[in-house]
Amino acid sequence: MTADVVTVTLNPAIDLTVAVDHLVVGAVHRARSALSNCGGKGINVAGCLADWGVSVAAAGLLGRFNDDAFAEFFAAKGIADVCVRAPGETRTNIKIAELAGGSTTDVNLPGLAVDAGKIDAVWASALREIGDRTPVVLAGSLPSGAPDDTWATMIADLADEGARIVLDTSGAPLSAALGAQATRLPYAVKPNRSELEVLVGRPLAGTTDVVAAARDLVARGVALVVVSLGGEGALFVDAAEALSARLPEKTVLSTVGAGDAMVAGMVAALIEEASLDRLARLSVAFATAKLDRIGPHLGPKATVEDLAARVDVRRID
Repeated sequence: MTADVVTVTLNPAIDLTVAVDHLVVGAVHRARSALSNCGGKGINVAGCLADWGVSVAAAGLLGRFNDDAFAEFFAAKGIADVCVRAPGETRTNIKIAELAGGSTTDVNLPGLAVDAGKIDAVWASALREIGDRTPVVLAGSLPSGAPDDTWATMIADLADEGARIVLDTSGAPLSAALGAQATRLPYAVKPNRSELEVLVGRPLAGTTDVVAAARDLVARGVALVVVSLGGEGALFVDAAEALSARLPEKTVLSTVGAGDAMVAGMVAALIEEASLDRLARLSVAFATAKLDRIGPHLGPKATVEDLAARVDVRRID
């Protein structure tokens, strides 16, 4: 039986979030709290979608020596665990959340080193869960040993399976997946403004520039481009229209995982076969709901729907 959604995370992490009142470089701090959660972009997406009530399978590569937290997380959320285990430990990422300013400083450690055999094993486990038009989220950075075109290769294979690929990565892996050498393109991508600037090789000063760059990707064959703009919301562009959607005002506990929650909202809308307006509302609502939660958790569905109804969506000519 296939899942409604499959996420693939090749470089997952255990996120250690430490809260301090004020972050001062070089100073000694007393933490207000510390909390460990399973992390990695695809893991975060899977957790939010499971909270939404979607059937999710999580594929990826985990270190065998500290996979207990992930196994417990998957069991608690009802996520199908199809991750491949390898010798060693899954990396730890340190998130320092400054309570006074609402900002977060990330210190990301190196992940497991991989070879072609391990990637092939992950790929085989994911393919068993995929049916026609299944949304498949390829998310995050690539571990040491994985070539830059790893996501691009997976996209080409997935397209042959009829899946709708949602890609959320950056840097060289994003360029390889969307560059002229790519044989097949993903169904959807979600860069932020700076990631899109790196991809197109020029600054994108305003909304007009960002939308134009997104439309260029759509013209090349990407069905949906979502550009996250932080506190300014996001832009949603497909072949028919372009929309801006802004987050409702909300107290911020941590911005960690908000972008991943936005991807989860995109996927939830794809499962509904929703309009671009509904997709924009759900995506922004998922991201907003995540701002007062630490870890791969979404919160009550009724709260998210209420936020979606209050999202300010506007058409861009």
